Amino acid sequence: MFFKNLIAGCIFVVLIGGTAASDAVAPGFVEGHLKIISPTPVELADGNTPTFTAETYSEYPLIILNQKEKKEITRVTADRNGNYRVLLPPGDYVLDVQGRARKHVRGKPQFFTVVSNQTVVVDMDIDTGIR
Repeated sequence: MFFKNLIAGCIFVVLIGGTAASDAVAPGFVEGHLKIISPTPVELADGNTPTFTAETYSEYPLIILNQKEKKEITRVTADRNGNYRVLLPPGDYVLDVQGRARKHVRGKPQFFTVVSNQTVVVDMDIDTGIR
């Protein structure tokens, strides 16, 4: 009788655990493009206009905050083409540039919502003010 109850109890625990695991909410993605704008392109001595590189994008990491408490959730650096992609749990967020005010970078924080198993596209345009 003891073993019968023990086996029944184990089966019950396994079933409950499986139900809880299946109730987990799947994450979604946010992806987009960081566009760095310079109002007046700088022309180098050799007559070429500089292009943005991976190093340039690394100077402007993006931060993702939750909308409610403005708490940083994660940060991401755009790749050498200015693209980024982040896995996030469903919820409401804000995309901003780290140190935007301190670096005197002009840009508007972008509000967005992540939905389970979906991708939301959020592009960010910033003006570095470099003239």
